[in-house]
Amino acid sequence: MCGIVGYIGKQKASTIILEGLKRLEYRGYDSAGVATQVNGGFELAKKIGRVDGLMKATRAQKLPGTTGIGHTRWATHGGVTDANAHPHISSDQKIAMIHNGVIENYVGIKKFLLTKGYTFQSETDTEVLCNLLAYHYQKEPANAEGSRFLEAVRKTLRHIEGTYGIAVMCADCPAEIVSARKGSPLILGVGDGEYMLASDVSAIISRTQNVVYLKDGEIVHLTAKNFTITTLESEDVSPVIDKVSWTIEAAEMGSYAHFMEKEIFEQPLALENTMRGRFSEDGSTAVFGGLNISAIDFRQVDRFHFIACGSAWHSCLVAEQLIERFARVPVEVDYASEFRYRNIPLSKNALFFAISQSGETIDTLAAMREAQRKGYKVLAINNVVGSTIAREADGGVYQHVGPEIGVASTKAFTSQLLVGAMLALYIGRMRDMSFSSGIEYVKALKGVPDLVRETLKLAPQIKDIANRYAHYHDFLFLGRLTLFPVALEGALKLKEISYIHAEGYPAAEMKHGPIALISEQCPSVFLVSSGEMFNKVLSSMQEIKARKGKIIAIVSANCELPEGLADEVIRIPECHEAALPIIATIPVQLLSYYITVALKLDVDKPRNLAKSVTVE
Repeated sequence: MCGIVGYIGKQKASTIILEGLKRLEYRGYDSAGVATQVNGGFELAKKIGRVDGLMKATRAQKLPGTTGIGHTRWATHGGVTDANAHPHISSDQKIAMIHNGVIENYVGIKKFLLTKGYTFQSETDTEVLCNLLAYHYQKEPANAEGSRFLEAVRKTLRHIEGTYGIAVMCADCPAEIVSARKGSPLILGVGDGEYMLASDVSAIISRTQNVVYLKDGEIVHLTAKNFTITTLESEDVSPVIDKVSWTIEAAEMGSYAHFMEKEIFEQPLALENTMRGRFSEDGSTAVFGGLNISAIDFRQVDRFHFIACGSAWHSCLVAEQLIERFARVPVEVDYASEFRYRNIPLSKNALFFAISQSGETIDTLAAMREAQRKGYKVLAINNVVGSTIAREADGGVYQHVGPEIGVASTKAFTSQLLVGAMLALYIGRMRDMSFSSGIEYVKALKGVPDLVRETLKLAPQIKDIANRYAHYHDFLFLGRLTLFPVALEGALKLKEISYIHAEGYPAAEMKHGPIALISEQCPSVFLVSSGEMFNKVLSSMQEIKARKGKIIAIVSANCELPEGLADEVIRIPECHEAALPIIATIPVQLLSYYITVALKLDVDKPRNLAKSVTVE
């Protein structure tokens, strides 16, 4: 969740670290801090609030030194205070540390360290880890064959239970940083005479596109001249340097007011990139190059299991309906956070899909590992090349939508919907979907980017509606079949960025309880399409109207609503049922965005949330 940045080179470390922290602020913005190494000690600046506040209210930008570490925090252990902000300095002033993750056995370690004379200024598990490293460093004998500092880090981590991504400096070791990971992402940037560490590529892309994605259990030792990577067991690792395919401009806001706005309007291009090169030459099916499973083995699958969290879980619910509809194979969808704690009967020939934009979602990663432990193959759908889930999966699909900075997922979500629709086609064509149906399906998906462009033209109308409804405190989002998950997503978007209470329900379930909420003060957003569900959804709308509830209807273009039934009507293009969830998502994204803007809230950094959830 937290943002980590480290720098070692010839430039002023604090300036470079603060720039990196600004780019990582979507990972946590409760507090921020920087420490640099100077004259056998540390210069430190940290403060609650945003990175801008740290820069304005402290001497952070003036810290001297060419080696340093920085952190932007999403609070886990301990409240949001200056004392709990990172970096932490050990009580003997020997170690400076930043940390992302959770140390589960910190209470017992803290009790032990108190008996050894170590003192604590914060409530955090990180300060405990920092002092434990100081303890082992003092005990570690000078080692002619290696760094005493490095060996102390290695010994310390062997006593840890939980997850971590750390970057550490030692007062006795000028121009050195040691970093390690287990369950929390860390990336090494290899620049021209300099090295950087970060929990996300966006923090280092302005200085280098050459990166090493560290794996769990790996430790990197940086000096001003070189780096080495070893394991917790002291085994040498040969680094693989990858090149990031996007540039710094992709992670900047440009002329938009917010990253969320930018990413909503980037969706046509993002969807084109997701499907590029992924249809057969005859235009009848999808093609995936990285699944690492043969067509014969794919045909043996008798059940698909999808595991994900948050918006990605909603995309799985759509994939479930499309795969069952077009491929006639049963699908199960589980919250990744619940999956490994359930004793689920699994069929012999099941295949798993793990969906995570970042590829680092800790619950999804744990669920994936549990499925693999039971002998099942897991394919990943994610957006970050080199991420942990991408590396550990047995195969998968990259989304290729570019960096998503806004905490509320937009273009990554619609891309996940598109990949799910393409999987339904791919599996269906292996089974009983006809060639002509495949041609029709592919044509519909290829037309999605243009339909999204057309739908985005509704933004001024939706902004006007948002301004009229921003003062309400409760919303219902209602839909049927594949539009029910879109209703869930619409409710999630509204509550996570505007803090307005919202619930998503199948429209028919409304009368089984939620109808009690209906009043003039609780608007309902209906997602309405033509087809067999049209009249049934109209009946649900009539029930709400009879109770004086206000209705915002998002309807397919050829749906004729009775006069006066809806207070607001947003007409989206008519489209194929596989494309419908994508097109219907655009208005709910815009509605939530413009309501939040009208309330003058921070769209990109909603309270209590972070972009990548890397702690359980």
